[in-house]
Amino acid sequence: MLGGAVCELPSAGHVMRCTGRGAAHFPRTDLAVIMLVTWRTGGGERALLAHPRRFPVARIFPTLAGFVASGESLEEAVAREVLEEVGLRVGGVRDHSSQRWPFPSSIMLGFVAETDCDTLVLDDEEIAEARWFSRAQLRDPDRVGIRLLRPDRLAREVVLDWVAEETG
Repeated sequence: MLGGAVCELPSAGHVMRCTGRGAAHFPRTDLAVIMLVTWRTGGGERALLAHPRRFPVARIFPTLAGFVASGESLEEAVAREVLEEVGLRVGGVRDHSSQRWPFPSSIMLGFVAETDCDTLVLDDEEIAEARWFSRAQLRDPDRVGIRLLRPDRLAREVVLDWVAEETG
């Protein structure tokens, strides 16, 4: 016979303790990564944005994104997700910032990664379209027929920070 008991939330909710058996339960945190992939060409630097199939609005182009697998570093997750979604190998992964995410127990971590190849092989189940954009194009996304995510989204912030960077 299975039973249950009331749980208490000591330590400001960082642990849940069963009052019946004394077992401690720790909250789960799911990490999600978003990444802006950049590619340096003879004509300047480009950034990769992709339209996911799950987005109902066809012209929204955010950064790539995915979840961190158990036992995987954040940098490994960035590299794996980019390879799975668009077929690119990346390096030079650097962190950008983080954001609360609207799902319980989740956090979004932003990164920028570099590639030395522009040939895309899309995961057709996840990505409807992916394109390379210059800084000038992303200063006025309407002109190139795309939309970025809402201003309160980390993926937009990473893109706009890249657009504002000085190149040397």
